[in-house]
Order: sequence, then structure tokens, then C-alpha cells
Amino acid sequence: MASVPPRAPRVPTERVHHGDVVIDAFEWLRDKDDPEVIAYLEAENAYTEEQTAHLDALRGKLFDEIKSRTLETDLSVPVRDGDHWYYTRTIEGSQYGVHCRAAVAGPGDWTPPKLVAGEPVPGEQIVLDDNVEAEGHDFFSLGSFDVSPDGNLLAYAVDVVGDERYTLRIRDLRTGENLPDEVGNTFPGAVFSGDGESVFYPTVDDAWRPDTIWRHRLGTDAADDEKVFTEPDDRYWVGIGLTRSKRYLEIALGSKITSEVHLLDTTEADASFEVVWPRREGVEYSVEHAVVGGEDRLLILHNDGALNFELISVAPDAPLDRSRWEVVRAHDPAVRLEDVDAFANHLTLDSRRDGLTRVSVLQLGADVTSLENAPFAELEFGEPLFSVGTSGNPEWQQPTIRYGFGSFVTPSSVFDYDIASGTSTLLKQAPVLGGYDPARYEQRRDWATAADGTRVPISLVAARGVFDSGAPAPLVLYGYGSYEASIDPSFSISRLSLLDRGVVFAIAHVRGGGEMGRQWYEEGKTLTKKNTFTDFVACASHLVASGVTSPERLVAQGGSAGGLLMGAVANLAPELFAGVLAQVPFVDALTSILDPELPLTVIEWDEWGDPLHDPEVYFYMKEYSPYENVTEQRYPRILAVTSLNDTRVLYVEPAKWTARLREVDAPVLLKTEMSAGHGGVSGRYERWREVSYESAWILDVLGLAD
Repeated sequence: MASVPPRAPRVPTERVHHGDVVIDAFEWLRDKDDPEVIAYLEAENAYTEEQTAHLDALRGKLFDEIKSRTLETDLSVPVRDGDHWYYTRTIEGSQYGVHCRAAVAGPGDWTPPKLVAGEPVPGEQIVLDDNVEAEGHDFFSLGSFDVSPDGNLLAYAVDVVGDERYTLRIRDLRTGENLPDEVGNTFPGAVFSGDGESVFYPTVDDAWRPDTIWRHRLGTDAADDEKVFTEPDDRYWVGIGLTRSKRYLEIALGSKITSEVHLLDTTEADASFEVVWPRREGVEYSVEHAVVGGEDRLLILHNDGALNFELISVAPDAPLDRSRWEVVRAHDPAVRLEDVDAFANHLTLDSRRDGLTRVSVLQLGADVTSLENAPFAELEFGEPLFSVGTSGNPEWQQPTIRYGFGSFVTPSSVFDYDIASGTSTLLKQAPVLGGYDPARYEQRRDWATAADGTRVPISLVAARGVFDSGAPAPLVLYGYGSYEASIDPSFSISRLSLLDRGVVFAIAHVRGGGEMGRQWYEEGKTLTKKNTFTDFVACASHLVASGVTSPERLVAQGGSAGGLLMGAVANLAPELFAGVLAQVPFVDALTSILDPELPLTVIEWDEWGDPLHDPEVYFYMKEYSPYENVTEQRYPRILAVTSLNDTRVLYVEPAKWTARLREVDAPVLLKTEMSAGHGGVSGRYERWREVSYESAWILDVLGLAD
């Protein structure tokens, strides 16, 4: 067993940009084919195991608590697609789900069957058993999953390494046997053509960017697949899909700040893909096909002169003719429009207002011939904090809208909203075993004030009475703050183990995320990125100053780009935190964004700036990149977790960061999963063990491990 922290040898590597000479002592850790690198990671794992061995019993207890609260044999709510209801079973003792279906009773059957865990469903068919596909592998991830329009074939893709390289296969659901067709090294997102005779799928370039769409005709050799589209610009991702109406095949291209959509009309025999709006730098848009008053329309959600986006309706044959545009929902600086869905008889609109998600509905009656200023009706919910969004709505003719709802205290719930009656029916609420009572917990919203006067929202949840105790409580403060991603209040079974021990859980909705609209994102990216870090510090300071917690009882947590946030605040304000949990952390940001050969780097320039060609960006990033700014100071306890096969944030970033922190005697631990990807280990039991591991470490830092 290791008795002292491992020390990585210093092997100086020189890097010169914009006249700035940097000597990087630990860049050698990038070569994971080097036995010395693997030996170092294994030594770190051994040291971490030794230093946390006293938590073994607690980890087991936390795992048992998660397991005891979870209905292990369960079913998802069935979703109608074509002539079948599709659902997923989870079975006690099995790591992965089993995808099943059962036939609908008839064309007018829109009421999902009531399924009972452990009981057979008449006529049930297993479409795909992930446990069978995962046999013999330490890791398993299901990528593509699409059923042909006639319901006879399944296109699915699996990754059994964790490097996000998926093998695409076709299964005949009438026989249960796979066809000879097999395509390697695909990216998720394969879809059948409208006639079911072909499968379209994306592949990636050397930088792991989905750049090409291929067409595989069933029964042919993959080597003969047709290249349908390729995008040479390194900033753009490419994907393909069918509109809900099945009228159009859609190729969507997107960088971080620019979009372009190509449509192919499947009703025209000789049709080709046509651009809806040619790309313009900084203009983002998405396209939905609708039928209004018997006429085809394209619904375009865009930000051209509309920071929080605007929804317009245009004719398919003249999408650029502004004189024929109908403004369906005008730009509103207080409402961020996020998504629109079109059905035969209604539309839905997902948006965000006051930092919370919203869902609105519009009925398309026979008398509706124009969508100009359409009167969408927003659904109302009775909790101060919540998350809501439409999902599971594949059918064009369906008379209902499926949406999910949840909060810190309300378990994830699935509803069907009946368009005609305007009523919602609860189909299922995620079961929580052991007598869960939401009244035992309370949630609230606080506001911190940033250095520039900006008010930053904080969402909190705790066991009832903790907020009123008058004593500083142990608290976990979570943050992300990048890519306009919003971290909304949601329920977590594993979190109950912390709440029941008196821990407060809080989310700092810092700039760089999307919680408060597009401007919130703009003020936390590229040359304003430091706002993300100072906002988080302001939230921590507010919680301390208001008496909710104290520095010795405060742990910061974040992953991926949120791991960058963790590394930055550990450098900026180490005195505010007792511990920092950094999950797959992006802590060597400058080195990564400087290298266009690394996966996804060029795409990231719209988010972080281009330090390779712009000296202002280079020196700005150098001022905050965690690895670059480790100094001689008192650091809080740090746990960094990573995965050897992660293709998004390479393991080398936390490995280098840990090595540098060791040089200033920071109390840091590094845990590397040797067979996992960016999302960590696979399999629900393994994920529970990972959560239990991290939760035990948090409780230990907070003095609650006994």
C-alpha cells in the first residue's frame, strides 16, 4: 500500500505562444500508451484507496440506502410510436435496461397501458436487452436506437469501451436475429429513411467531430455506403433526423453560435437537400414542419436580432422572404424560447422565465389559418422551484402531450396533457421506497450579489427545519456555468442520504449557463468567462454571510466544464471551502484549447475563444486556467475523479493538475476509472457505487462520516 502521495517525475516540455514561454513539467502524462503513465495513475488510485479506506463501511451503507429506496424491478411509461407502445424494464440484479414493446389496441388507442413491475404484458416483445449486449464487457453504452417506420427493424449502436466509438447493427424484430449489416466507428444518431430501406448515420473526423452523414442501404456492404453530406468547417457538428410529420429528412449543422438546416422533401421522388437559411455567423435557428389550415409551414426558432429567440412561421418554398413571415412569438427579453414542437392538431413551446422552465400549448383548430401572435397557453405548476419539459412525443397525430415534471422534493413525474380538455393526468411518479414524505424537505431560492452588482440565483433544498436552526449547516454547492446549459432543480434518490444527515444541497446558477436567458450565457463565455468563477465565489460568500453555512462546512462540486469551475474557485478562494469535488474536470483548459488536433478543440473556440491565434484570449485564459494558476497557498481537500477512455475531457487534465497540486502539498486525491468514458462507469449498480464513493468523501470532509 502507498504510504506517501505519489510524485510524478518532472519532464519539462516547452510551449511557446504569442511570445510567452511555458515550461510544462507534466505534459508527458498525456501518452496513455506509456507504461509509466499507467503506473502513475495506478499509484494514484492506490494512494486514494488507502486514504479513503476508512470510508468503506460508509460507502457500503450509502449504497444500501440508494438500493433500498429504489424500485429495482420497474418499467418506464409506455410511449406510442407507430403501431406499438415502447417501454423499458429494469430488473433487480441487472445493470442495464430491457427495451420492450407491445402492440396498440387500434388506431385510436392513445391511453398507455398500465404496467405492473414484475408482471408480464400480453403480447410483449423484447426489442433489445442491454444486459445481453453488455455480456463480457466492463463497459456498455447504447448510442443509436431507431425502429423502422413499419416496425420490423431496429437500428442500434453500442460502445463497449467508453471511447464513444459505436458499432451500428440492424436487427430483424420479426425473427430476433441481426442482419449481416454492420457499420463500425459510427456516432449516435442513426435513423431509418421514410421507406425503411436505408439507414442514415453520422461519423466523426479525427478530432471526434460528427462531420459526415452516410446512407447505408440494407443488404449492402458498409464499404459501399453513400456519403450524403460532409461539413469541412471544423467548428460544426452534423446530425440527421426525420421531422415528426415524416415529411422532411433534416440535416442540422451547428457550431456553438451558428446554425444551418438542410431539408429533403420525402414526398418528391427526385428531391435533394435544400438549405433553409444559409449560415450567418452568430445566427442560430431550428426548423419544425407544421400544417396550419391545410397549408405546409416551417416553424423557425431563431435569434437573428432576437437575443432570447423569436418564433416565426414561413412558407417552405420561400423561407427567406421576410414579407411573408408570420411572427408567432415575438422576442421577449424576459423569456428565453428554447424549443417548439409541431403536431397535426397542436403546437408546444418550451421556454424559460424567471430562471425556471415552462411549457405552453396552442391548439390548431380548423379555423386556425394563421399563427401570427398565436395565443399559447402556459401550463401552471404549484411549486416555487421545479423543472418541466416535453418529451416522449413521437407521433404526429397524437391528441395528448407527454411532459415530465419534477423538483428538489417531487420525484420525477410523467404526465399526459389532453389538448381538448386542457387537463393533465399523472401517468407515473418515480417510486421512492421506504416511506418517502416530501413534506420532510423544503426548497427555496436565494440571491447572491456578484462583484459587478449582478444578482445570481441559488436554489437550495434541505430537510425541514435545517434552514431555521440558526446554526451553519453542512452544505454542498454545485455549479456548472458553461455552454448555456441550465442546472435545474430536480429530484435525486441518492441525494436523500445527504439531506437526511442534515446536509443542504444548493445549485449556484452562475453566468455561462442558461438559467436566466441568453444574456446570462453571453456574460459567462470567452472574454467574460471569469464571471462564472466570481459568481460561484459570490454564491459561496452569500451562503456563509447569511449564516446558512460556514467555510469549514462547505463543499464545492462540479463536473466537466463545472470541473474547470471547481479548479478555478479552488485557486481564487480556497478559504471558502472545506472540500472540492471535481468530476472529469476540464482543468488544463488552455493547453487543450491551444491544440486543434485534440478532440473537439476547434468547435470549442466559439465557447472559450481562440487562444492559438488571438493573444488577448490566450493571456485571458492563462489567468484563470486551473493548472496554470496553482500557487503556494492553503488548498481545501480535493477529490478529482476521471476516466481513462474519456474523449471529451482527457484523463491527462486532472492527472497533470493533481501532479502540480502535489508540488504545493495540497491535500488532493485522484481516482481514475480505468475502463470508462466521460459519463463515468456504466451500469446502474456501478453508478450507485460511484455516487456512494463520492458522497462518503463529501460526508467525511463535512465531519459527518461517523
